[in-house]
Amino acid sequence: QVQVVESGGGLVQPGQSLRLSCTASGSTVMYLMGWFRQTAGKQRELVATIKSGGTTNYADFVKGRFSISRENAKNTVYLQMNNLEPEDTAVYYCKASTWLGGNYWGQGTQVTVSS
Repeated sequence: QVQVVESGGGLVQPGQSLRLSCTASGSTVMYLMGWFRQTAGKQRELVATIKSGGTTNYADFVKGRFSISRENAKNTVYLQMNNLEPEDTAVYYCKASTWLGGNYWGQGTQVTVSS
């Protein structure tokens, strides 16, 4: 069983930055790791993903403000979020996908953007 643990959420003011981190347990490099977010009453939505080879995919609303990166040897993925907006307030979830199609989710970390 793969354990996925996120960290780095918090309360920031509009325009500020946050960096989220997520680590998946185990020695096998994950095929894909990524970030999703969810607010009350809405479906979980894609923020950004990155494959083991470095290919990235971003949601349109990222608008160049967010950047995803990873360290394969550590099975760790990062999400650098700059110029945060109140609309970015959500619980951010990390997802780790194995080469065999298994998907594992973290418990989520709260990001609140408010003045």
